[in-house]
Amino acid sequence: MKILVINSGSSSIKYQLFDGRTMAPLASGLVEKIGEPVSRVKHSAIALPDSEQYLVDDIQIPDHRRGLSIMVDLLLGRKRSGIGVIGRPQEITAIGHRVVHGGERFSQPTIINDEVKEAIEALIPLAPLHNPANLTGIEVAQELFPEALQVAVFDTAFHQTVPARAYRYAVPNNLYEEHGVRVYGFHGTSHLFVTKQAIDHLDKAAAETNIITAHLGNGCSMTAVQGGRSIDTSMGFSPLAGLIMGTRSGDVDPALPYFLGTALGMSFSEIDRLLNKQSGMLGLTGQNDLREIEARQKAGDKEAQLALDMYAYRIKKYIGAYMAVLGHLDALVFTAGVGEKSDIVRGLVCEGLGYLGILLDVQKNELGATSAVTEIQAAGSAVKILIIPTNEELEIANQTKDVIEERV
Repeated sequence: MKILVINSGSSSIKYQLFDGRTMAPLASGLVEKIGEPVSRVKHSAIALPDSEQYLVDDIQIPDHRRGLSIMVDLLLGRKRSGIGVIGRPQEITAIGHRVVHGGERFSQPTIINDEVKEAIEALIPLAPLHNPANLTGIEVAQELFPEALQVAVFDTAFHQTVPARAYRYAVPNNLYEEHGVRVYGFHGTSHLFVTKQAIDHLDKAAAETNIITAHLGNGCSMTAVQGGRSIDTSMGFSPLAGLIMGTRSGDVDPALPYFLGTALGMSFSEIDRLLNKQSGMLGLTGQNDLREIEARQKAGDKEAQLALDMYAYRIKKYIGAYMAVLGHLDALVFTAGVGEKSDIVRGLVCEGLGYLGILLDVQKNELGATSAVTEIQAAGSAVKILIIPTNEELEIANQTKDVIEERV
């Protein structure tokens, strides 16, 4: 049994193939810049325990259909790859698809049929950049792998346990009842994966654990997890809300778009572009790569220092808010690219939180991740501070495997 995971974005396809028995990865890859004059394919085929073959190729890929066809060729060892990890497409038992928005309807991984595809399409107004590409990936995969079980795993699903007091907005009821205006939350697959890892590491009954997970990458979100269930999360109706991100503003005064439109004459699309693609760390420093901003900070750049202070300050505010909601905290988890790799960000976030029982060990923090779960709290810290590498593809594969086993 082999399980393929596909994350189909607006101009990219990320994929990973797993052995369904051991859940060991067999191959992974990325097709990016789809539809541009020059596209790029990156592929890694794990042929033997101590041998991997890497491929990077720049070619033209006009659409997702062609991108997925190239993926199949690479998995089969045709043309560009000398090492095939499958002999024929029928070896793939199931395909797990990342779908960004499942609305209120989907709280579990779901076998894809025509009704599910119609529901994903109906949710496009809530995720106009993501759900269309997710749906395209599903439809093309169904053509290329007609015998495989297709499963949708929704980014919003983990947050469907958030109570109404946290997911409702104080706007007229009909906006929720007729148009679905509420907090949905995102990055759910990542938050769920590291939550499971943290609970196993704490060696405590899941029902008794309180955890705050911080997914910090180009996109950033935090989740308050009680008893293994999401009870609040920083992203809201869209992924724009909450923390300061690479290019997204995070929380701003709701009156700001009105001001931008009336005083500056900006259109809705211009305001959307400003807040989603031109703000955050990019708007503050001209760069959205935290590594470059940290290098500038180390060189004494005051603009970079202010941006990092703002970035960490917003995270601190959410830690305080979520601790108030949770009552006590067992672990603070850092994950994703920035959370896993930036000792500067972790240090700024944890600085001054000793009164909340969060005490960072400076040397352990600088050393960074050394295992699947790395503790970086100081002796005497009431709260464990953990670095846990996220693995959304493995979580999607595990959930897909659960669906397969439920059918047996």
